[in-house]
Amino acid sequence: MEKVIDCKGEPLPVFGKGVVTYCSVENGASPKGSVWLLKVLMNDSPLPVAGQFYLLRAVKSGVLLGRPISIYMSKKAGNGVALDFLILKKGTGTQELCALKQNDQIELIGPLGNSFPQPKADDKICIVGGGIGIAPVAGFASTLSEKSYDFFASFKSGSYGLEYINPAELTVTTDDGSVGIHGMLPAALNAQILKEKGYTVLYACGPTPMLAYLQKICIEAGVQSYLSMENRMACGVGACLGCTITTTEGNKRCCKDGPVFPGEILNFEPPKFKAIRKESPVSDADIDLSVEVAGVRFENPVIAASGTFGYGSEYSSIFDVNSLGGICSKGLTLQARPGNTGTRLVETPSGLINSIGLENPGIAHFIKHELPSMLALKPVTIANLSGSSLETYIEGARLLEKTAVPMIELNISCPNVKAGGMSFGMQAEAAASVTKAVREVTKKPLMVKLTPNAPDLIGIAMAVREAGADALSLVNTFQAMSIDLHTGRPVFDNIRAGFSGPAVKPIALRMVYDVVQAMNKLPENERIPVVGLGGISCWQDAVEFLMAGADAIQVGTATFANPNTMIEIVNGLRNFMKEKGFRTISEFKGIAQ
Repeated sequence: MEKVIDCKGEPLPVFGKGVVTYCSVENGASPKGSVWLLKVLMNDSPLPVAGQFYLLRAVKSGVLLGRPISIYMSKKAGNGVALDFLILKKGTGTQELCALKQNDQIELIGPLGNSFPQPKADDKICIVGGGIGIAPVAGFASTLSEKSYDFFASFKSGSYGLEYINPAELTVTTDDGSVGIHGMLPAALNAQILKEKGYTVLYACGPTPMLAYLQKICIEAGVQSYLSMENRMACGVGACLGCTITTTEGNKRCCKDGPVFPGEILNFEPPKFKAIRKESPVSDADIDLSVEVAGVRFENPVIAASGTFGYGSEYSSIFDVNSLGGICSKGLTLQARPGNTGTRLVETPSGLINSIGLENPGIAHFIKHELPSMLALKPVTIANLSGSSLETYIEGARLLEKTAVPMIELNISCPNVKAGGMSFGMQAEAAASVTKAVREVTKKPLMVKLTPNAPDLIGIAMAVREAGADALSLVNTFQAMSIDLHTGRPVFDNIRAGFSGPAVKPIALRMVYDVVQAMNKLPENERIPVVGLGGISCWQDAVEFLMAGADAIQVGTATFANPNTMIEIVNGLRNFMKEKGFRTISEFKGIAQ
């Protein structure tokens, strides 16, 4: 492959696949397993320069974007390059990279960005690396003459990435005192030391607070600094403008104009919000996961969504369903329904389109056969009531009123039936009419399930509240379709079907946030609780919905991918609360509002 260069003679990035030659835990990093060393062989690629980075993505990946990882070490290898990366194992993308095995393939775009400017012959050089930011500056240091620079390395605990450097003086700081000086970087480096040592240039990479500190002391000491920044990226080549940072010279692209910038032009704005954490520690015994929705107490806020969990017993051999807060039944109609004909499921990237069509045995059968076993379980039983007409909703509610079911979820949002279902939930007047009619025949807590396809979701939420709803659940599935490439015809007999799964989560979260925000504008005694659902697949998603103001959450499609999802969410919530010092859900519910 012929090397492609720009007008300055610099090699342009390439996209290709590399082969993993080594992937293992980096020695010295603490806690053990938090940092990994990944070695990749990439053919037909230019040799990167210290300070540059690549976008890395496992070929077998569940993430959309490559992760920007700085070059640690590199060298020519045949007609390609051997690349070493230090990776902080953090989110899904980096976890995938750290799970790679020898001979696995990996996708790379790079080398990207600029490099650290070479020092002048008479410069007195100071190099600073913080945490995983040690990688690019250690790589840069290895290109300099031995003993021509001093090196400061700052870690929370332990130390790593220093085997290739050969400084005149090495200073290590650790927050916990496990290596070197006990304390953060200021314990070893300040403006006075910069002056005393006679440094003329400083190169650094690390956490933003550390870089902001270095900018400050370098300006104070009159030392030129070059700081390697990071930001979230999509393209990596300067096209999308998603990684723009503000400087005294205007907006700069972190991926293209950086990541290395002269320190004096950077604007380090203080964070808008402080991280949430309560000072007083809590134990497992202190944590109370229980919530109350419309007067009904749930042991925890995790509820199995209607249509995805049967009647509770179906998953009982796979995990302990009694660990859940609640279980919504399959969608129930007055008469038994055979459901939709034809294809019922189509998998999409990060989602699932379904056209089940409310197949169910009918409410009378449910009351006699399924309800007793649901009520025998510990989670709160919620009967999901749907209908094809106002009369069938009313009669179904009358039947459920005579039972011991603790709560009814009024489904006016199913997109998979031609009559009833979502048609009642698209306009405020129709939604209010069915809610009012059902309210008049039952005294049970009534939670109305809303559709995201309505043109005025907030208007409908307020209308059903005024009509007698005790709570809201939102959102149901989004209307979608699929086309068969072989026949050129829609896959589903009803053409349109319901889309769910992780892909809808950000939109569902926004809708829950909007409805809660509107609800909070009402007098407190007029508000009703909101149960959030839509794409929730992990405890982090659940926390976001609770922070948006949801009183509880429902989980559906994620259970198909991982039957233990809801148990993991319950455990994740407990661990999150313990870490942050929260004793109850209410202490962080709605804090994003």
